[in-house]
Amino acid sequence: MQKVINVLAIASAAVSVAVVGTGAYVYVNKDAIIESVTEKALDSIGFGGGGSLGGDLPVGTPDLAPPATQAMSPAAPAAPDAPSAPVQF
Repeated sequence: MQKVINVLAIASAAVSVAVVGTGAYVYVNKDAIIESVTEKALDSIGFGGGGSLGGDLPVGTPDLAPPATQAMSPAAPAAPDAPSAPVQF
């Protein structure tokens, strides 16, 4: 019975050392890890190479403005006048 308890104690100590060691490694290298994850994320969505947009998107183009050659739509008709007699319910 004592041997089983000793094996469990050694296994528990090994797990504790592994958890503390992993935590210390992450704490020491957190900046490098964050930079690596950010770089991989930006590369996966197409913003790699310094984060420039390249020539794919027209930056600064007013998307909602009509082109200069397009005619403007006519103004909406005026709202009808209110009824002269009250509405009975």
